[in-house]
Amino acid sequence: MIAWHRPLMLFAATMAGLSLVLLVLVVADPRTLDGIPIWIKPMKFTISFALYSFTWAWLLSQRHRAGRTSWWMGTALVVAGLGEVALIAFQAARGRHSHFNEATALDGWIWIAMGATIGVLMLANLIAALFVIIDRQADRVSTWTVRLGLIVSTIGIASGGLMVTGVPGQTWAEDFAGAHSVGVADGGTGLPLVGWSTIGGDLRAPHFVGMHALQLLPLFALLLTALSARYAVLRQEQVRLRLVLVAGGTYGGLFLLILWQALRGQPLIHPDAVTLAALAALAAAALTGALVALRRGKALVA
Repeated sequence: MIAWHRPLMLFAATMAGLSLVLLVLVVADPRTLDGIPIWIKPMKFTISFALYSFTWAWLLSQRHRAGRTSWWMGTALVVAGLGEVALIAFQAARGRHSHFNEATALDGWIWIAMGATIGVLMLANLIAALFVIIDRQADRVSTWTVRLGLIVSTIGIASGGLMVTGVPGQTWAEDFAGAHSVGVADGGTGLPLVGWSTIGGDLRAPHFVGMHALQLLPLFALLLTALSARYAVLRQEQVRLRLVLVAGGTYGGLFLLILWQALRGQPLIHPDAVTLAALAALAAAALTGALVALRRGKALVA
């Protein structure tokens, strides 16, 4: 593990430690912004970057044809991530919004700098993802787990760009160059900790769900491997592969469903009948796919 991409591993450790410091500040500093403690936002980013960079360090360590380009893309992720967290924390310390804020000259320059770090992050993520996707891992299950996780997470990261494109239903506050919400103004009632709107659509929800496919799908594959010690059907690579493909397709479908819901100005926790019907259809398709995979595996065992 120490031999993995060292800048990414150091960044992961730094973000994990900083998350604890920010947690103390959340408790100790009574200031709020839009009704949420000001240090919650930077803490969300440090936790997310800790998971993100640790996962990328592992992924780059799996490359069979690892080269200098891969190493530099990983390092670019670190530099961009450090810059973004530093700017978010700086604005939090000032009690100011970090994203989209152009209220003053300093706020505007900080937002431009953040845009640059986000651009570098997305480009480095895309290039590194392409290198890893074309590689084969130890087996087909690992290969497709990584590929599907990278595809969904890359699209999830890119979906953050919708916050600054002015999608229908968005209301940008004065002196702001973007918004999280659709159908309502930013800053209204939100879910605890994450702050996602409970009265309108919120593009942060699909952005979050999509980007963390990179962690959750590999965890699902590891769970299947662990369960294979107890269930003979899961000892077949073909069965685990099919289940991973079903999980990847389901996760991608869930991301698209949540994105569609947000773009329609609908709160994540208040889906309408159409959204619920789509969710039910997705769940039914996932269950059918899993049952077919397991039944075929049992037939082979028998």
